[in-house]
Amino acid sequence: MQQHPLQGKTALVCGASEGIGRASAIGLAEQGANIILLARRGKVLDELRLALPLVCDGQQHHYMMADVSDSEGLKHKLDEMLKAFKIDILINNTAGPAGGAASTATPEQYLAVFQQHLIANQILVQAVLPNMRYTQWGRIVNIISTSVKEPIANLGVSNTIRGAVASWSKTLASELGPFGITVNNVLPGYTRTQRLEQILHERSAATNKASEEIANAMLSTVPAGRFAEASEIAAAVVFLASPQAGYVNGINLPVDGGRTRSL
Repeated sequence: MQQHPLQGKTALVCGASEGIGRASAIGLAEQGANIILLARRGKVLDELRLALPLVCDGQQHHYMMADVSDSEGLKHKLDEMLKAFKIDILINNTAGPAGGAASTATPEQYLAVFQQHLIANQILVQAVLPNMRYTQWGRIVNIISTSVKEPIANLGVSNTIRGAVASWSKTLASELGPFGITVNNVLPGYTRTQRLEQILHERSAATNKASEEIANAMLSTVPAGRFAEASEIAAAVVFLASPQAGYVNGINLPVDGGRTRSL
């Protein structure tokens, strides 16, 4: 087996400045991939670029500043980037929307999140597909949520849009499978990231309970009895991006310590 199975492959990792995106970039780099980091904060991205491992000859890392909620701006940045790079692996990862009930969310909130998640993902996929089709090899991994299996309380907009992304992904998997391109979703459980801190803060404010009490209640639903580390979610992302996962296509993979009760 090749020591660095992703040597010579280039991965575009979205939301790479922190959390699961950052951990995924590190994990892919450890497997030999060239990494292009995408997020809004250039200084943070450049610091991460310099910190990413270089494990094989010719490996290089770069970054691209972009706001995925700005469709035209994203398209322009991608057009410029693709003049210099061919993308083999796309990791779609965007920060989760704010909490709240589905019944009280405004149409504008739904549209904004739909734009930031599904529309941005579509723009990214359409940009990288020509090279994947040409080489007959590609990996698209979407980091979404266990809510596509079981809706999560007080995340009405997120539950709705994440479900749309999962259906979009399953449809793409059927369309692109004949070209050697796989499309899969990773569904993180409760993970020690800024997003978890946001959820704890919002639930604490909504219930007037301490964050620690909220966290303990969340953990009581997790058979593993703890929150995940971002690197544990990234390990699933890296596997689905690997050559070894070539026959895994169109799945939703929970990485949640056993919390999801559905099959």
